Amino acid sequence: MTKNTPTGSPKQPPKRPACTLSRPVFFVGFMGAGKTSVSRRLARMCHISSIDLDTYIERREDKKVKDIFAEAGEDGFREIETAVLREFTANDPLLVSCGGGVVKRPENREILKGGGFVVYLKVSADEAQSRISDLSTRPLFNDLDQARRTSAERLPLYEEVADAVIDTAGKSVGRIAAEVRDVLKKEGILWQSQE
Repeated sequence: MTKNTPTGSPKQPPKRPACTLSRPVFFVGFMGAGKTSVSRRLARMCHISSIDLDTYIERREDKKVKDIFAEAGEDGFREIETAVLREFTANDPLLVSCGGGVVKRPENREILKGGGFVVYLKVSADEAQSRISDLSTRPLFNDLDQARRTSAERLPLYEEVADAVIDTAGKSVGRIAAEVRDVLKKEGILWQSQE
């Protein structure tokens, strides 16, 4: 038996205490802003759960988002998105990375504002395009002028729902995640569990 360990197992390094969210945290912003990457990094840093809204919808519906759009149109997809947002506000708080168009529907904006804390990751269309390695997965960026127009149209909607705005220009995922963590701690949304 190893000394100082009652079970006889080797002494393990102390675990960092897990963190707790007081409410869901929704990441919004234009595609390529880093919403999923940042929420995943923050989840690892703080030992909390994160989920990508579009991936969750694909699993729930057993279809790709593009196929849902093709079959049900944008309105059909947004109906599903709204239902899932409601689920996430009713269950245990998570970090939720949302699709770039989630703010287009007024009902979704109300759910985001009333049901959680919203972090807007700000990025220009030009910088977003430079971050995407495979543009075939993001057809909007095949026409940069259209991407710029879409980004400009959504900007006031992102700002409307945002509780915090993080400018992502020139920053690494780790740095952005640390900034978000600090904001969430300051706002009392994220706190370290005492064990």
